[in-house]
Amino acid sequence: MNVKVFDQGSRPREPKGFAPELYIPNGVSDVSFYEKAFGAVELRRFGNDDGTIHVSEFIIGDAMFHLHEQTQHSGGLSPAGGTTVLIGLFVNDVHAVVAQAVAAGAKIASPVQDYDYGYRQGSIIDPFGHQWQIQKAI
Repeated sequence: MNVKVFDQGSRPREPKGFAPELYIPNGVSDVSFYEKAFGAVELRRFGNDDGTIHVSEFIIGDAMFHLHEQTQHSGGLSPAGGTTVLIGLFVNDVHAVVAQAVAAGAKIASPVQDYDYGYRQGSIIDPFGHQWQIQKAI
């Protein structure tokens, strides 16, 4: 296993709160979707000898998350055909971020709309099957 720590120049803010771990299938080598779609910063990566990703650590603002390859011992499954989790991401411009995510390879699960409970929301499914709800209080 190899470890790559990315030079951030000035280190991003320290993460706050919890850090979800999203499972991805074995053999994945490109996770740039998260940088392109959400402006995520990859902090470090633990790679397998064949160049595929074992774990990749990202931060979006103050929120950290990890991508972890599905393994026999991990107990987690990548979301093939469905998921039990929807990841909420608060942003300033919901329409722009959803459009950016689609341009990066996401599929729209629910178009952006304003709800009477005070949120503008749209949902996308990323290339690995994870569902994201892009949202803003209005």
